Amino acid sequence: MAIPVPLQTRATPATAAPLERFNTAPAAEAAGTLLTCLHSHAWTRRLVAHRPYPDLPALLAAADEAAYDLSPEDLAEALTAETRPALPEDTYAAAHTALNAAHAAYEARFGHVFVISLAGLSPDETLNHVLTAIRSRLNNDPDEERLVTAEELRHLAKTRLSNAL
Repeated sequence: MAIPVPLQTRATPATAAPLERFNTAPAAEAAGTLLTCLHSHAWTRRLVAHRPYPDLPALLAAADEAAYDLSPEDLAEALTAETRPALPEDTYAAAHTALNAAHAAYEARFGHVFVISLAGLSPDETLNHVLTAIRSRLNNDPDEERLVTAEELRHLAKTRLSNAL
């Protein structure tokens, strides 16, 4: 007499590839992963709803497309979870002072934290890149800066998603 074997649930084996685990994880678990990449519930819902993804480039393309469709309210939600870019530990005090002043001016002008993707930069380039970008972007009008900020959030989300999976 054969013993019935229970059907497997959607539990993902621990040895599965990260993308496979993401594709088969319960929706709440997949959403939790995505929210650490970009804190937008609209973006997260869209990506979770379109699983499974055949490969990481397909997921990143979907993430990029979903980020382009974010409303101003969705962008504001995402910005509330962002923090200032981290500087290398050995950055000297005068640089911190200059950067803190630039961040304060930016936040006073635009009402949210300055976001920028630092992917691909060496630690030695970080400070100059951030200072140059924040000073340049202070000259943007609010509509132009909203577009630049959205683009930076897209870059951050793709980098974080790549790192997560």
